[in-house]
Amino acid sequence: MSSKRYPEEFKIEAVRQVTDRGHSVAQVADRPGATTHSLYAWIRKFGPDSEQHQAKTDDLAEIRQLQKELNRVTEERDILKKAAAYFASQSD
Repeated sequence: MSSKRYPEEFKIEAVRQVTDRGHSVAQVADRPGATTHSLYAWIRKFGPDSEQHQAKTDDLAEIRQLQKELNRVTEERDILKKAAAYFASQSD
């Protein structure tokens, strides 16, 4: 019997259905044809208490913070460009 391979995103969503939405492990495992044993292993790996989940959450928080900072700096740059162009045209 060959075992099915599921993508990481699929596993994370299955874990969310159990941990966040309150579905039972048996219900979630039965839908895609996975075993409950596999789903419990995914919960250990991707669940809210896992180190990998915490690291991913920390990384996503940092990415959001850096995106906000990039947007702010980009707006500042655009304002300075417009100001420089305005003052350059005033000196002519």
